[in-house]
Amino acid sequence: MGSFSIWHWLIVLVIVLVLFGRGRVSEIMGDFGKGIKSFKDGMNEEEAKKASASTTPPAQIPAQKADVAPTATETKTEQL
Repeated sequence: MGSFSIWHWLIVLVIVLVLFGRGRVSEIMGDFGKGIKSFKDGMNEEEAKKASASTTPPAQIPAQKADVAPTATETKTEQL
């Protein structure tokens, strides 16, 4: 008694077809299918990005020459 019988589903289907029309229901289902396909394509692109990122080595940052602090002898000669 808790589940719907086939007659209940047929009545719901007839009401939906009367309200929206046959063309509108097919448009909605087509848009729904396109949305699912787009979602799957997006998931595949994410996996491809992760796979390609793991195969490429990280970018190398060149070492910069550090400024050397003046020594005690250099500062004495500059003061004279």
